[in-house]
Amino acid sequence: MTMRPGAQLEFRQALDSLASAQKTSKGAPAYSRYINRRLGRVFAAAAYSRNLTPNQVTVISAVATFSGLALLVLTDPTTGTALLVTVLLVLGYALDSADGQLARLTGKGSAAGEWLDHTVDAFKEGSLHLCVLICWWRYLDLETAWLIVPIVFQVLATVHFFSSLLMDQLRRAQRTRSSVPAVEQSTSSALYSLAVLPTDFGLICVLFVLLLVPGIFVGAYSLLMLANAAFLVLALPKWYREVKTWS
Repeated sequence: MTMRPGAQLEFRQALDSLASAQKTSKGAPAYSRYINRRLGRVFAAAAYSRNLTPNQVTVISAVATFSGLALLVLTDPTTGTALLVTVLLVLGYALDSADGQLARLTGKGSAAGEWLDHTVDAFKEGSLHLCVLICWWRYLDLETAWLIVPIVFQVLATVHFFSSLLMDQLRRAQRTRSSVPAVEQSTSSALYSLAVLPTDFGLICVLFVLLLVPGIFVGAYSLLMLANAAFLVLALPKWYREVKTWS
C-alpha cells in the first residue's frame, strides 16, 4: 500500500505527541498500563496519519474483537485457530485504547463517541465468558460442573465492569460538587499494577493462546476467575465505604 506524502512524518509527530499526553495510570493493571496503551499509541498515530476518526477506530476494534469471539465459538480450539483468536482479541483491545488516544490527539472526542466506546465495551464484557462457556460445552471433554466456571466469571466481569464504571462517574460528580480539581497525572505503583493484573481484560486476551493445550487453559482460566472473585470481595466493600462518606 502506497503511503500518501507526509503521512510518515505525521505518524512520527503523532506518536511523539501521544507519548507525552497519556491519561492517568492510576489503578491501571500491568498489561493495560505497560503494553496495551503503548500498542494503542502506535495504532492511534497510524490512524491519525490516515485521517481515521476515533469512531472508525472503535468500529475496527469491535470487528477484531467479535471476529475473535466468533472463532472461539465456531472453531475447534485445539487447532492453530487458537493463535488467531488470541491475535484478534489482543488487536481489538489495543484498538480500544487507540480510539481514546486518537480523540485526545485530534480534539474530536464527543459524548457520542464515548457512548459508542462504552457500548462496545459492554457488549464485549457481556459476551466473552459466555463464548468460553459455549467453547467448553462444544469442544472440550469436561464434566458438566466445569461449565459453572465461565458462568461465574461472566457474573464477576459484568459486576466489575459496571461497578467500576459507576465509581468513576460518581467520583467525577463528587469532585464537581466539592470543587476539587482532578489530579490528571496521578499514578499507581508498579507493584499495585501487578497486584491487580488478574482483573486486566488484556490478560484474558493473551490467555487464549493456552487453548492450544485445553487442559492448561481450563486450569489457568479457573484460577483467574478465583482471583477476580477475591478482588471483588475486597474492592466492593471499599468502594461502598468510599461512596458512603460522601453522604
